[in-house]
Amino acid sequence: MSYLVVGISHRSADINVLERVALDPDAATKLALAVQNTPAVTESAVLATCNRTEVYATVDRFHAGMDEVTAILSDVTGVPLIDLAEHLYVHFEEGAVAHLFQVAVGLDSMIVGESQILGQVKESLRVGQDLETIGTDLNALIQHALRVGKRARAETGIDSAGRSVVSAGLEAVGGFEGRRALIVGAGSMASLAAQTLINGGAASVVIANRNYERAVALTDRIGGTAIQLANVPDALAEADLVVSCTGARGVVLTAEMIRNASDGRAFGVLDVALPRDVAPEAARIPGVTLVTLADLAGTAGGSEDDIEDVRRIVAAETGAFEATRRAASVAPTVVALRAMASELVDSELARLERRLPGLDDNQRHEVARTIRRVVDKVLHNPTVRVKELAADPGGPTYANALRELFALDQATVDAVTTPKARGGEHA
Repeated sequence: MSYLVVGISHRSADINVLERVALDPDAATKLALAVQNTPAVTESAVLATCNRTEVYATVDRFHAGMDEVTAILSDVTGVPLIDLAEHLYVHFEEGAVAHLFQVAVGLDSMIVGESQILGQVKESLRVGQDLETIGTDLNALIQHALRVGKRARAETGIDSAGRSVVSAGLEAVGGFEGRRALIVGAGSMASLAAQTLINGGAASVVIANRNYERAVALTDRIGGTAIQLANVPDALAEADLVVSCTGARGVVLTAEMIRNASDGRAFGVLDVALPRDVAPEAARIPGVTLVTLADLAGTAGGSEDDIEDVRRIVAAETGAFEATRRAASVAPTVVALRAMASELVDSELARLERRLPGLDDNQRHEVARTIRRVVDKVLHNPTVRVKELAADPGGPTYANALRELFALDQATVDAVTTPKARGGEHA
């Protein structure tokens, strides 16, 4: 089993490409299930955010797994593979582990150090567990990534500025204290925007959503006023700041709507949706400041010292995770060796019973006990030592040597490993 990551993010593609591969929850589910059902893949998880679409998988063959994942990603997003390929990145084994850890700590985020990504990684784990596309191996990896993310934030000031895509965007449109804000959408990004605006002193917050009940639920939880989506034009005229973050596939706020509402006055528009909600032409309207995800790419979060400290944490945790994996990889060989020794002892004891049928129960017990003790002592040092050595980068070669020395074929080793169902276990 090997870890594989195939993805596309703000680091490898511009917003025009990212919005073509953006996935809503249903599409992300479809992608995870389709990937997990391919021959080379045993487990899968999808991390889909406003600036990345990534598939995490466990595969038994690298090239086959990569080809299958990229083909399905193209199929689900509807983007031809020839257009998609130049923007994709691929990480394998230790590189895949390090990449997820970098994502979890916020080093790979649009706003370096932002903490929202940790919740998104956790959600991808929950969804994968519910779908049963995540098994033991991906569960171990993602759980460890969550711990790394929490450690980085506990031990460094990587997120001390408390910045997110939303807060950075609101700063870019001129701030929000005392402004009348309209939020279009009621998902996690809208929730973050509402919380930021209300806590930061916005004069008023109105939330509009296609599903009115979700808007009401959000205002009940955080504050503000809920309205029907049909009332957005009127609400725009009463606002001087709008944050749009729906999951719609087309334009939600046209240039004409914003022109009519702004009427030449200072008007801030923050579009953090992917695909974009706001017509790009709105940026040319007098008085309007339009900020999109593309404008926020590369915005700094934590200090350089914090970032360097987090990089060291990621490197150390990647090494520790890989050492644990290598140590675990020799366990089947050790179990198979001890199983073979036990069968050999049983066979020899049965042979002794035939040759010396006159032994009483106490004698037979003492002979059996002595033989097993001798075998255990002979095997003790090799098995303990191979487990210790396995943590080193070259560790697996020691397991291979053990198999060669004791004539253990791979089938024997595999036979003592309990097969995992494709859905795996939950955390």
